[in-house]
Amino acid sequence: MNIRVRALETTHVRPEKIPTGPPSDHGPIRLSLFDTLFLSLPPIQRLFFYDGEDLPPFPALVRSLRSSLAATLAVFIPLAGKLAACPDGDVAIDCSPDALRPGVRIVVAEYSGDAADLRRVARDAEHDTEAFLQLVPELEVRRLPAPVLAVQVTRSAPGGRDDEGGAGAVAVGVSMHHAVADGQSLWQFMRAWATASREGSLALAGLVPPPTFDRAGILRHPKAEAATRQFGRLSAQDLPAVNTLPEPDWRRQSRRTYLLTASQIQSLKRRILQGKGDQPPEPPTTFVAIASLLWTSIARAKLPNHAAADDVYFLFPADCRRRLRPPLERGFFGNCVKLCYARARTGDLCGHDHDAALARAAAAVRRAIREHVEEEDPLGDADRWAETIQKVPVGRLARQGASHRFMAYEVDFGWGEPSRVEIVSMLSAAEIAMLVGARGGAVQVSVALGREHVDGFEASFLSQSSIA
Repeated sequence: MNIRVRALETTHVRPEKIPTGPPSDHGPIRLSLFDTLFLSLPPIQRLFFYDGEDLPPFPALVRSLRSSLAATLAVFIPLAGKLAACPDGDVAIDCSPDALRPGVRIVVAEYSGDAADLRRVARDAEHDTEAFLQLVPELEVRRLPAPVLAVQVTRSAPGGRDDEGGAGAVAVGVSMHHAVADGQSLWQFMRAWATASREGSLALAGLVPPPTFDRAGILRHPKAEAATRQFGRLSAQDLPAVNTLPEPDWRRQSRRTYLLTASQIQSLKRRILQGKGDQPPEPPTTFVAIASLLWTSIARAKLPNHAAADDVYFLFPADCRRRLRPPLERGFFGNCVKLCYARARTGDLCGHDHDAALARAAAAVRRAIREHVEEEDPLGDADRWAETIQKVPVGRLARQGASHRFMAYEVDFGWGEPSRVEIVSMLSAAEIAMLVGARGGAVQVSVALGREHVDGFEASFLSQSSIA
């Protein structure tokens, strides 16, 4: 890998206020089954690009991010802690003063190209993966105790401006341990941090809803304790070592980003309603419509010669915060998504009638949502999750992560909306599609596929998403 980013300075930011008092007041936060399910995955990595005349001088920008991060960590205390092994073999977030004292690592760095080059990296539909990977901070997750959060702020190389001039272009990279937070929780933190930077730390006093970290609402379920330990053992049989899943070789991937406008999404929904599927169509949600588009496009690219009767699968996360009984508090911070599998036949998704294929895919996704999280107790089959995951043939599986509900382009630190937001970590999958919400009701779709499949995917994706 070519070195395109160099660290200028590495420091640590501690919470503005570190809890004091007896250990019972800041004891460890035990993980739930939703957390240990992701213990072996790479960290969640998000990258935000900013440019324009509103950018302050780089030193001032860094000072603002540091001070607002300290204020935000005082509200999100566990993010300054450590993920640690407990004497009984469980894994927990250590929020003791000793664990908090080192703080969160923040790297200040410089990109080798000028502002125009960094803007190109931010603008291109085809990801410059080599650059993206260097613009987010490393987070060591292979051994406990492990840090939970790291931040990197990278400026473009000076192009005729001294350090007191405008920053030109800036990338803010965030890495968060996946065993501590899911996508919704990450955006919850990013919104709070941006608010503190933009409006001052006092704005966090009225944060609604305030974050809550206790997993008791999940762990009270009769099957939760056993499943939590089961997933923990699968990921870490020999604590403090963690068996992290290997990340895919990005050199064999093509990663591209597409934007579905609100008009395209509405057109896609109409096509699904008009398609002649096996059942009377239901009005699709935005998620169901996009999932159907992704699934059929990936299947057409990867499985053109498979037998029509072969089963194919689509994996997606379903948020369970409001589906548990009783529901979790609105401010819950942690993991609370269940992995759901939709199933269809190859012939249903790869036939010549594209509208019918979309309709059949939509019906399968809706059926999976009902069966996994709506009609039944979401945790009722927790003792079979690992078995289900292992049974699905990887070669016939399409994956989708994140959510169009995550309004990533609202992360404004005080110098305007980001020009581009990207998901650098594509979990541990060689092939996956990730969603975030974009401006004006649009949805951004970032896809990682094998180079031999990406052109076929793109042709199907663009054809099916064209406005009819």
